Amino acid sequence: MPIENSAAPASHPSVKFGKVGVLLVNLGTPDGTDYTSMRRYLREFLMDRRVIELPRWKWYPVLFGIVLNTRPGKVGKAYDTIWNREKNESFLRTYTRNQSEFMAERLKDLPNVVVDWGMRYGTPSIASRIQALKDAGCDRIVLFPLYPQYAAATTATVNDKAFEKLLSMRWQPALRTVPDYHDDPAYIEALANSVQRHLATLDWEPQMLVASFHGIPLSYFEKGDPYYCQCQKTGRLLREKLGLSEDRFMVTFQSRFGPEEWLQPYTDKTVEKLGRDGAKRIAVINPGFVSDCLETLEEIAEQAAESFHHNGGENFAHIPCLNDSEDGIRVLEKVVRRELQGWV
Repeated sequence: MPIENSAAPASHPSVKFGKVGVLLVNLGTPDGTDYTSMRRYLREFLMDRRVIELPRWKWYPVLFGIVLNTRPGKVGKAYDTIWNREKNESFLRTYTRNQSEFMAERLKDLPNVVVDWGMRYGTPSIASRIQALKDAGCDRIVLFPLYPQYAAATTATVNDKAFEKLLSMRWQPALRTVPDYHDDPAYIEALANSVQRHLATLDWEPQMLVASFHGIPLSYFEKGDPYYCQCQKTGRLLREKLGLSEDRFMVTFQSRFGPEEWLQPYTDKTVEKLGRDGAKRIAVINPGFVSDCLETLEEIAEQAAESFHHNGGENFAHIPCLNDSEDGIRVLEKVVRRELQGWV
């Protein structure tokens, strides 16, 4: 007998279905800047096997014996300098929520689409939001890791966590994972627009535009991760879009952690060298970050600026991420509409 003609048990709740979910997922954020919140966040992040690929017997003594006892206080102080006081949360959470709300507004012409957001580490979790979308009647979900360039430590671990949730579900939604968009013309145009708009507010012109991407260990690249190549292509396309010569633009990598060699050139060493070598005016953009966060607001806008000035530089500009700007949302919308094709 067809299911739709069968009488459900009296105690069985009504089942919603027929909608399509869009889940925007960013890296994550601590719930507060206090030691306990930071330790909880760092523990989840640094236990991810995609992030730290060392054998557990080698990594855990370092993680639990040193890192989780020393870094929460230090990182908490850094977060405190860039905390969104008005909402008592990190700007990454603020911007990701805004991106979700603006996306929902832009997709109002698709009444069956439900937009939500989550974090790989911290709250709201990927599992909780997939469940919420399923409960809202979404039997198909577009999972959108908010990383323009693919890396196993970012995009793949978001996908892993979503698949892990599906393992526990009796009625799984169909899942589409959004691929990287490192060379999408709309993304490159949005980056170029943001550079031009920001530089137009300055009364000086940078001698060098530095495109700083988050780094990964060199060994990850050597094992086949495409991240380095995609960052280089994003950089080249942005430089060409801006009409800059190769001697006025460079790609660098930031945020290295631990003793292992990471992708080079390193952003911090590059900024120091530019100052020592006589550059007086530079600007830095972070094309790999969809939203401003600790790595952009504190590591670049504060630390890198201070380092540049200390080494002889005079003018330093940090160009904000696309965040929840009109251009930024337009890029995300284009990607989402492309991935929804055939479902709506």
